[in-house]
Amino acid sequence: MVTLAQRITELRTQKGMSRPELSLALGLPKNAVEKFETGRQTPTQEQQKKMATYFGVSLFYLRGESSDPTTQDSWMNGSFPDEPVVVNTPTPRHTAPAPRPHGGTGNMLDPILKSEGFQQAVRAAVVDVLRSKVGQQLLEQAVARYMRR
Repeated sequence: MVTLAQRITELRTQKGMSRPELSLALGLPKNAVEKFETGRQTPTQEQQKKMATYFGVSLFYLRGESSDPTTQDSWMNGSFPDEPVVVNTPTPRHTAPAPRPHGGTGNMLDPILKSEGFQQAVRAAVVDVLRSKVGQQLLEQAVARYMRR
């Protein structure tokens, strides 16, 4: 398994940068990247996010938790490639919508579903699943299908 320190070194050398150059580019103290790469210091969450963004990789990849360097924000924001999804749902018995007790036309759960707290909880749950072994396998399968196109 690749460590965070090894991944930082790998990404920095791929860009052809020195340690001080990367520190400067990230707005960090001059010797910060050296400490990260030698394992004397672990970057904070914020510093890890900066590095992942700078290199254009996911946090999972930067931390050595994934071998897929692509960022995973795109599917979380709904911009996943247009791929048909087959969902087996029962056919509704009634075609006319049931009257709403509150008199509106929307779903009663819309305020909850649209709330920032609920969306953050769903994102956190999805990320936890994707970090699991099964989640990683699903991601690999999805990427393989996408790459075969």
